[in-house]
Amino acid sequence: MPPLEELPRIDEHAVTVAAPPGTAWRAVLTMLHTTFAAPAAAAAARVLGCEPATTSGWDRPTVGSTVPGFRIVAAAEPRLLVVAGRHRFSRYGIVVRLEPVDGEPGAGGTRVRLESRGAFPGAHGRLYRLAVVGTGGHALAVRRMLAGVRRAAEQRRS
Repeated sequence: MPPLEELPRIDEHAVTVAAPPGTAWRAVLTMLHTTFAAPAAAAAARVLGCEPATTSGWDRPTVGSTVPGFRIVAAAEPRLLVVAGRHRFSRYGIVVRLEPVDGEPGAGGTRVRLESRGAFPGAHGRLYRLAVVGTGGHALAVRRMLAGVRRAAEQRRS
């Protein structure tokens, strides 16, 4: 798999969380696990031929830990998390950046930015991109994931 920076940028979405970066970091890790290790997502990963295909090391997530479809390839807690994977139709990755924000409600707000990257080679890849990205489904899924991160981080904080 090529380095993530060589993959074309798809989009970026962000949310501001009323919680410090460490709390937001834990919420991001929880979101990745609950989203991609869920039975339906794991089944979809098997159908697509995702690599990695299983969850491993997620009890203490670090570089090399996996959920179906993603492996942590870089981590600088609580500021940067990079996950990547591949399947029959795509090579892809997500870069999550967590930045402290001054002046947010409560002490220690965090801006969570999620940048998606991916390559979709061949005719099947182009069709897959059209079905997932072109329909707006990808953007909707990312916004839902970020809303879940915000909810979880702000609940942990209270």
